[in-house]
Amino acid sequence: MAISASLLVLAALAWGGTLWKASVNEARAEAAYPPQGRFLQVGGHQVHAVEMGQPQGSAPDLVLIHGSSGNIRDMTFRLAPALADDYRILIFDRPGLGYSSPLGGGDSIRRQAEVLQQAAGQMGAEKPIVLGQSYGGAVALAWAVDHPGSLSALVTVSGVAYPWTTPLDPLYRVTSSRAGSALAVPLLTAFVPRAKVESSLQDVFAPQPAPEGYAAHFGTGLTLRRSSMRANARQRANLLEEVIALSPRYPEIRVPLEVIHGSADDLVSPELHAEGLARNIETANVTLLEGIGHMPHHVATDDVAAAVRRAAVRANLR
Repeated sequence: MAISASLLVLAALAWGGTLWKASVNEARAEAAYPPQGRFLQVGGHQVHAVEMGQPQGSAPDLVLIHGSSGNIRDMTFRLAPALADDYRILIFDRPGLGYSSPLGGGDSIRRQAEVLQQAAGQMGAEKPIVLGQSYGGAVALAWAVDHPGSLSALVTVSGVAYPWTTPLDPLYRVTSSRAGSALAVPLLTAFVPRAKVESSLQDVFAPQPAPEGYAAHFGTGLTLRRSSMRANARQRANLLEEVIALSPRYPEIRVPLEVIHGSADDLVSPELHAEGLARNIETANVTLLEGIGHMPHHVATDDVAAAVRRAAVRANLR
C-alpha cells in the first residue's frame, strides 16, 4: 500500500510538472507571437483578423484562409505581401486556431465558412474573392456552396475537395480521442522536441524545402498550444465526413473558380481534388504546377498570385 501511494504521488507530481511546462511553453509562444490584428465578435465567437494591402473601397477585397495546423502568419509570410499592391486583403485565424476561439460542438467546415463570411461582412467585404489553402480550401468551397451571393470568385490552393481513402493520421486519431485529448495533448505541448517540429515542416513542404525564415515567422509554438492542438485534431478527424456531405453540391458553384495545385503534392492528391473540381464545376480553371508540393503559396508565390488575378478578371473586378 505504501509503495502504491508513493507511486500515485510521483505520478501526480509528474503530471503537475507536465501541465506546468505546457503552460510555460504556451505563454512563451504567445509572448513571442502576439495577435497581429483586430478582434471581431461573430455570434459570440472571437475572430482574429488582419487587414493588409489597399484601403477599403480602393481595390477588390480578398479573403485568405489558412490550412490545417495553421494561423494568420502562414498567409502573411509571402502570399499576402505579394498581393498587397492590388487588393484589400483580409486574413482570418480559422475558429479554434491562432487567436480565434473555437465554435463549440464541432468546428465544421460549413460553420467555419459561415463565421468567416460574417466576419468579412463586418469588415465591409460583401463579395470578396475567397482563397483557401489545403483544409482552408474545403472551408472556401463550403463558403461558395452555402453563401453563393457573398463572394465574387473562388481560389483553391492545394485544396481538399473530395473524399479520400487513406486512414486518418495516427497523431490525429490519438489527439482527437477523449483520452488522447486529455493526456497526449499536454505531453506534446510540454515536450515535443524542436527537431520534430522542423522535420514536420519539411514533410509539409516536400519536395521543396521549407523557405528560410518561415518557421521563425510562422510561430510553431502557437500550433502546439493545447487548445489549438485539440481544435485542429477535431477538425481533421471530422473532415472526411464533412467533405462527403458537401461535395455533391459543388456543381451549384457558379462564381469563377481558379484551382491551383502542385503535381508533386503527396498530402492532397491533385488527381483526386483538383481534377475532380474541373470535372464537376463548370467555372473551374485548373493550373497544375509541375514538381511543386503542398505549399505553392510559398514556393510558387507568383503562380498563386497570377491565379488570384485571373479570378479577379473573370469576376469583372479588374
